[in-house]
Amino acid sequence: MTILLSNDDGVRAPGLMALAGALSVREELLVIAPTYDRSGVSNCLTLDRPLQVEHLSNSYIGVDGTPTDCVHLGTSGIYGPEPERVISGINYGANMGDDVLYSGTVAAAMEGRFLEKTPIAISLVTSQPKEVEVDFSNAAGIFLDMLDFIESLVLPPRTVLNINIPDIPAADLSGVRFTTLGSRLRSESPVRTENPRGKAVFWIGKAGGPVENTPGTDFHAVANGFVSVTPIHADMTHREVLDALDGVATDKLSGIFGPG
Repeated sequence: MTILLSNDDGVRAPGLMALAGALSVREELLVIAPTYDRSGVSNCLTLDRPLQVEHLSNSYIGVDGTPTDCVHLGTSGIYGPEPERVISGINYGANMGDDVLYSGTVAAAMEGRFLEKTPIAISLVTSQPKEVEVDFSNAAGIFLDMLDFIESLVLPPRTVLNINIPDIPAADLSGVRFTTLGSRLRSESPVRTENPRGKAVFWIGKAGGPVENTPGTDFHAVANGFVSVTPIHADMTHREVLDALDGVATDKLSGIFGPG
């Protein structure tokens, strides 16, 4: 199988390198990732300028754009036949609940939703700041052990698997749980400061903690030592609300916009 590997932490990120090292034993890889950290850019595409590409000595390809840009290039046929699957990660930190709305890691996987095999986003749930060196090899090994099972799943088209792995030894894991996305509290307020010229600047506030940490959610699974696997997709239609509005809205609006 040919896999397109990407991330949002950057083409030199240790999580990407650990995952590439583990997967290269059994799969053919094409690694295309941003040249620098693009965390939090969601599904953004770069449309206002051309993208510059850097070919690294380890055969990885760096792109001065977003994770979605990288997968868009990697699935276009520029660098060889279309890959069968996109895998994104291993991300430095959780992508649970509302995180998926902002995550470049999840966005890279989502851009692979048109390919033959289900795309996967992988994140290591660690409380360590990025300045602290974290060992991703354990998470990479856990994912590799899960891959054959994932291969056996028959999932609907355009499904994406969002995997969050606790930062604990494999022997201490409680198992694997299929989960829903939990919900986070509102993020903290922006932090105001000043630049050296006295102009006000703002840091975006820290993400809120989980508000829905109930059994069945990704937050609850990871907190109890399970690997969380959440099937997600790009269709954001709220179908329960749509069903509730069906007929009611039509009847009330028909007199305004319809014949009468």
